[in-house]
Amino acid sequence: MYISKKHLSRRSLLRGAGVSIALPLLESMVPAQTALAQTAAAPKSRLGCIYIPHGATMDKWTPATEGKDFELSEILAPLESFRDHLCVISDLAHSPVAPWTGEDTGGAENHVRAAAVFLSGAHPVKGDRAFVGPSVDQVAAAQIGQDTPMPSIELSIEPVGLNCDANFTCAYRNTLSWKSATLPLPMENNPQVVFERLFGDGGTDAQRSERRAQARSLLDSVREQVRSLNRTLPAADQARLTQYLEEVREIERRVAQVDERLSGGLELPEAPVGVPRDFETHIELMFDLQVLAYKTEITRISTLMLARENSNARYPRSGVREGFHNASHHSNDRANMDQFAVINRYHITQFAKFLEKLKNTPDGDSNLLDNSMILYGSSLSDGNEHNFDPLPVLLAGKAAGRLEGGRHIRHAAQTPMANLLLTMLDKLDVHVESLGDSTGLLSI
Repeated sequence: MYISKKHLSRRSLLRGAGVSIALPLLESMVPAQTALAQTAAAPKSRLGCIYIPHGATMDKWTPATEGKDFELSEILAPLESFRDHLCVISDLAHSPVAPWTGEDTGGAENHVRAAAVFLSGAHPVKGDRAFVGPSVDQVAAAQIGQDTPMPSIELSIEPVGLNCDANFTCAYRNTLSWKSATLPLPMENNPQVVFERLFGDGGTDAQRSERRAQARSLLDSVREQVRSLNRTLPAADQARLTQYLEEVREIERRVAQVDERLSGGLELPEAPVGVPRDFETHIELMFDLQVLAYKTEITRISTLMLARENSNARYPRSGVREGFHNASHHSNDRANMDQFAVINRYHITQFAKFLEKLKNTPDGDSNLLDNSMILYGSSLSDGNEHNFDPLPVLLAGKAAGRLEGGRHIRHAAQTPMANLLLTMLDKLDVHVESLGDSTGLLSI
């Protein structure tokens, strides 16, 4: 039997004036009569790590029952439609004890070290010189991110500040990602800059401005190449390519709209041009940019900090007027704890939108949620006590079939959170002996 099928490289790009746009996985990238899993185009796991500070109202976070028949708690209820992709993992802890002195360094200082310990499982030291990592995302990037244009992306919602306290370096508060014990990676909160990094060649504002002057948009600059490519693609691939390019166009439109609104001489001392002023618009853009990056495998690894420790951001649409940090200091008053739980649930509602986007994005024979492993959680438990256990932590996604969802898993009290990080690496086929204060793999 004679079979004719156009075959594209998985690394095919659309190139235009100063831009190159990666393509999503198309049927034409799979040789005829070849199972997807047997090709280099087989979908690979994506790793996402999302950090939220200040802990949670734990009795409204932790499900009352464990196993597969558990009921989602009040805070986690917005994730009901993703139950089969969800693992709630309870009783994990970060140690507050400094390994070199045996000193318990908990209390308010945990605010300073919380973000740094989240993905590293390390114990940040005081002083002017940072010593933390490496973090789980960068360990993964070193082994499974080197065949993508960007090994990882590091994102935040709030701008990086320079306020330090407790004699800790600012880096402990302002990033989740550590390439090594002494090399923190900056996090970007400007969607415009992230968009240009993903889809444009400009490395500076001047270069990006020049690129925008050369072409009215990314897609306009590659329009002729798209037309030429479409003539050779089967109908299914044409439809998928069209949908993807429409998504790029829509995000580009939204990013440009934000830029236009905020570049008209408004005084925004804490927000650089291009950063939305409302949380919902901002986080939706950041989620959409991650989905596109995953979809095209520009990168498979991302981190996102929803807020920094001690952030007193307000979320009017949550229905709570109190600032985030202030609300976490509930003084064990039931009404205040319930109010903080409303903020926790509001953040989970935003997270659910990200999972919905991943679920609705085809990836090979399944979708991006099936082929992702997304960590969501905090390094603090009770924000009022600044304690490091038990942590509010969950995993979403199935890691390309390596992770079973639909479970609430409990472990022995004060099981190192680093054991979960080590296990996540194992699910990604990244095998290391230890990470931070890990003592072994978890059964998840």
